[in-house]
Amino acid sequence: MARVAVVTGGTRGIGAAISRELQRQGRTVVATYAGNAAAAEAFKSETGIHVVQFDASDFAACEKAVAGIAAEIGPVEVLVNNAGITRDGTLARMSRDMWDAVIDTNLGSCYNMCKLTFEGMRAAKFGRIVNIGSINGQAGQYGQVNYAAAKSGMHGFTKALAQEGARFGITVNAIAPGYVDTDMVRAVPADVLQKIIARIPMGRLGHAEDIARGVAFLTADEADFVTGSTLSINGGQHMY
Repeated sequence: MARVAVVTGGTRGIGAAISRELQRQGRTVVATYAGNAAAAEAFKSETGIHVVQFDASDFAACEKAVAGIAAEIGPVEVLVNNAGITRDGTLARMSRDMWDAVIDTNLGSCYNMCKLTFEGMRAAKFGRIVNIGSINGQAGQYGQVNYAAAKSGMHGFTKALAQEGARFGITVNAIAPGYVDTDMVRAVPADVLQKIIARIPMGRLGHAEDIARGVAFLTADEADFVTGSTLSINGGQHMY
């Protein structure tokens, strides 16, 4: 029976590529989304992938959604925490609401979804969790103290939870994408984008499929000796 994989923020951009790749890997995929119902329905029609709407930053909403997925489709054995937002601004201009929104959505959702699926994975003696961090959580970025803090927190969360899951057959890893050719990056002014690309040794932006292939590797049944790791997929922009 195909393992059930949940991808938060899984109907657009990097998340959509991950959902498609896991479907090709033979998983029964559930892609979650927060608000863009039209895009989600179009994605469902195109791929046949299940879509579920809820706010990943809301624990009660996550609890209801995970219970519904388990009842209707099956227990979650593969989890990709990809949901994320930006509310950029220098600290001087950043409101507490901007801080809270990014921390709750990007980092809080990791706690919510892992908390609600981890026990089932322990009972099954199998689990694959991948948290989608960021190059900016590793290197920092001007005007993104909230985003960098949340993504850096995801990397620490990954290492700690990996230690809890190892003896139960649960692997917990992270991927830190560099700049990927998504709607969010395309919104950057052209002159700024050219400066970003100039700092990437490979000479191009990443593709969503580059990240998806990394997720497919880390979530494979055979990837049982890789845990607590962060896979940097950034074209060589940040090495350490």
